[in-house]
Amino acid sequence: MALNVGILVFDEVEVLDFSGPFEVFSVTSNNHPEFFNRVKLIAETPTISARGGMRVQVDHLIDEDFSNLDILLVPGGFGTVEAAKNEKLINWIKQLRPSLKHIISVCTGVSLLGKTGLVDGMVITTHHMRYKEVGEDCPNSWFCTCRRFLDNDPTYTSGGVSAGIDLSLYFVKKHFGKEVVEETVKYMEYNWTDPDVSPCACTCGAEVCQTNSKQ
Repeated sequence: MALNVGILVFDEVEVLDFSGPFEVFSVTSNNHPEFFNRVKLIAETPTISARGGMRVQVDHLIDEDFSNLDILLVPGGFGTVEAAKNEKLINWIKQLRPSLKHIISVCTGVSLLGKTGLVDGMVITTHHMRYKEVGEDCPNSWFCTCRRFLDNDPTYTSGGVSAGIDLSLYFVKKHFGKEVVEETVKYMEYNWTDPDVSPCACTCGAEVCQTNSKQ
């Protein structure tokens, strides 16, 4: 059965944080509609203003029924400073989590997951310039500072901006195979490094990272 993907957006969200994964899942869906249904954007309001002033009209509001949602992706950007203080958003994610198959964060979007307690005890990552700030929202997590993304299936976290594309491609390969992700990469004309071919050696020195996490 095809997976339903929802991407949470909010004012001052980083554009590539959500549009990069959107493209990966959408292209894969176009090539293989049996894997993904159309990707939907979700917000508190009908339109949001992304970083740089891009106006985005969303598909659904968070007050709607999302019982059929399989994957939630939470992007980052400067807007996460306010979003992480938004109790309505945090409670929505927390209430939604039990029915989700997977949850993905890009960049500082992991701050919202930290506020819900969903990444407690995990090794996570975020934008390389925001470890300190994000750490305040994720006090019970460890940061890997050298990997582009981390797989704690069913929870995935990535670094900033373009790293969300790499994590999304990894997700496609993991769940649907090498041939499928290669079709997506070819269409996108994206220079992707397959982590199974060129693994990133962990150099952050965190023993928990080396033993409990994988890329």
